[in-house]
Amino acid sequence: MYELKQVGRQSYYINSPAKIGIYRQSENEIYLIDSGNDKEAAKKILKIAGQNGWRIKGIINTHSNADHIGGNQYIQKQTGCSIFAGGIEGAFTRYPILEPSFLYGGYPFKELRSKFLLAKESEVTDCSSPDFPSELELIPLSGHFFDMVGVRTPDNTVFLADCVSSPSVLEKYGVTFIYDVARYLATLDSIETINAAVFVPSHADVTTDIKPLAALNRAKVHEIAHVVEEICATPQTTESIIQAVFRAYRLTMTAEQYVLVGSTIRSYLSWMKDNGKLDIVIGEDSLSWLAKRTS
Repeated sequence: MYELKQVGRQSYYINSPAKIGIYRQSENEIYLIDSGNDKEAAKKILKIAGQNGWRIKGIINTHSNADHIGGNQYIQKQTGCSIFAGGIEGAFTRYPILEPSFLYGGYPFKELRSKFLLAKESEVTDCSSPDFPSELELIPLSGHFFDMVGVRTPDNTVFLADCVSSPSVLEKYGVTFIYDVARYLATLDSIETINAAVFVPSHADVTTDIKPLAALNRAKVHEIAHVVEEICATPQTTESIIQAVFRAYRLTMTAEQYVLVGSTIRSYLSWMKDNGKLDIVIGEDSLSWLAKRTS
């Protein structure tokens, strides 16, 4: 873990729970693509940079999940580097309490205010700034999170953030986090059309062909939707659907898993309602979901 791997003339990644990309702009200056999950990851990144004689000029955050921005504050304080993020991701990076608050739907209790969901605050520069390295291309990858992006470097390496998961991750977690299912599926379609020398997903092996992973992740989405539709053969509350999904995928209940899976399932319900797969049933004191009958 935390080994440095070169994948292009100017592109590297640090093998970690969420891969950390490196773009070497010059002999001695680099940009990070994400920063790991915490201060300890940040220290390892700084050590690797020092061993190679590299100065960190900036961090480009693909999105604002804590495991991608957790090293921001420490690295920024140690180096004075800029941190680039755009749109809603920039707001969540400036004010990381937004992530657990959004996932929980209210002020998060103590167990949700851990480094797993709550990163340290960092100063952020918008990606539209003239200081952003213009030779890097930002690729829209929304769906997993609000305004997530990928990064293409000049040697045609594409860092894909969290838009695909490996077979082992899909098997282990069953239901991976998605904010907007429709936009996520559109992103899977779009990455299949990208021409790149190599793809570096954060949670899957490096590959020269992203299509099989895109297809696998697309199939998982439709599998989960089918499970939800079956659960809703009779009217079900949101909470009962979440419980049934935990049972169907034999998931271990923790506070973090509850909000991650729960938020994801709510997104599936919205998507399926908008697509005419589900109806809502308003009772005297409850809102339930019911699968539409097909003739």
